[in-house]
Amino acid sequence: MAVPKKKTSKSKRDKRRATWRHKAAVEAQKALSLGKSILTGRSTFVYPTPEEEDEES
Repeated sequence: MAVPKKKTSKSKRDKRRATWRHKAAVEAQKALSLGKSILTGRSTFVYPTPEEEDEES
């Protein structure tokens, strides 16, 4: 017969959610920073421009 699993404690749940939110915040900050650097023209990030994509096809 199936037995229900034990309930997860609030602290475990909160810790897991906090980790998930922190990872999301870090990735959002990286994306924002990259976008700002691309707009200022000071980025070392290489990304294809629409003209380069057309030439490859």
